[in-house]
Amino acid sequence: MAKRSIASLEVAGKRVLVRVDFNVPLEGGRITDDRRIRAALPTIRSVVSRGGRAVLMSHLGRPAGTGFEAEHSLEPVAARLAELLSEEAATTVAFPSRDCLDDTAAAAVAALRDGEVLLLENLRFHKGEKKGDAAFAARLAALGDAYCNDAFGTCHRTDASMFAVPMAMKPRPAVAGFLLEAELRYLQQAITAAEHPFVAILGGAKVSDKLGAIRNLLGKVDSLVIGGAMAYTLLAAQGVAVGGSRTEPAMAEEAAGVLALAGELGKSILLPEDHVCGERFEPGTPTRTVEGGIPDGWMGLDIGPRSAARFAEAIRAAKTVVWNGPMGVFEMPPFDAGTRAVGEAVAAATAAGGVTIAGGGDTAAAVETFGLASRLSHVSTGGGASLEMLEGRHFQSLDALDEAVGTP
Repeated sequence: MAKRSIASLEVAGKRVLVRVDFNVPLEGGRITDDRRIRAALPTIRSVVSRGGRAVLMSHLGRPAGTGFEAEHSLEPVAARLAELLSEEAATTVAFPSRDCLDDTAAAAVAALRDGEVLLLENLRFHKGEKKGDAAFAARLAALGDAYCNDAFGTCHRTDASMFAVPMAMKPRPAVAGFLLEAELRYLQQAITAAEHPFVAILGGAKVSDKLGAIRNLLGKVDSLVIGGAMAYTLLAAQGVAVGGSRTEPAMAEEAAGVLALAGELGKSILLPEDHVCGERFEPGTPTRTVEGGIPDGWMGLDIGPRSAARFAEAIRAAKTVVWNGPMGVFEMPPFDAGTRAVGEAVAAATAAGGVTIAGGGDTAAAVETFGLASRLSHVSTGGGASLEMLEGRHFQSLDALDEAVGTP
């Protein structure tokens, strides 16, 4: 069902409690990738430009839940957010306290004026966030006049800020932000109303992580393209030699079952036929390209050129493409060529009028690295969330949001 949008909410003079996903990578206190912050800007700007007071809340990392931890503080995020907001209009971001619920934070929220932005400290400094604790949620709910979920990357979880907070705020409004709207629009369209040919591309390390998505997608797609290390478990299940490539022996029976299911459904699973191999998983390792089985002493670290061409041909002809997971170790040349070739094919499908969606942290990083993000229809900010949506999972967090006016 369609959810009520932040665009429909009268925000002037109101404190809008916005759940964002600012779980960004940090190295030495420095943000190395600010995509998730930039993705939240349209919703934040909509609130403040219309006279609302944006109270932002997020988690960062996996703190112990016993109080402040400097390495997991959102303070660098507040600074970067202020820089990004100031590119359009002079905007400060209040960051009042080391605790999202202490008296200092509550007083700062109460003192907010129209058009101002405040970021609360890491929600996971409290155990109540991960536990979905009702008392913790009620205290957060008291900080807002309305709730907005713009954190798709956390929508598959029932953390307090995702479900208990909007439930505690009722009958106050609970709406979807622009990022969440876009994520749902593209992913739900792909799952329920995809134009054919529909090609899904799955990669990454472990077939066990994506077995649910494979089974769900097989009933919907015309072709399923599989690369990355997960392909070697499937190849091994066919009796193909995979050398020292990463596999999951415990998943052999499940892998064989997936291949059998594809045959029963008359669906095509495209697996690598050649491989760019290395002796070791490290930069500068000796490499060779191998067709067919991989000999002992070598491991597959990327799809080979023949596989890349075959995959690209299927992808370019598609009207709908969903992509989750790289084809190889794209961060370590020369094992980036396969992922780059697939990305270029996805971009070509977009240019030809197709709807193309890339999801998952590694996939998003790859398309950014290769300069392809703007050439795809949508790049999802949620790795686990997008994968679970492809599996057909139900998101309880979405149940807490108001339905759009006119929704049956």
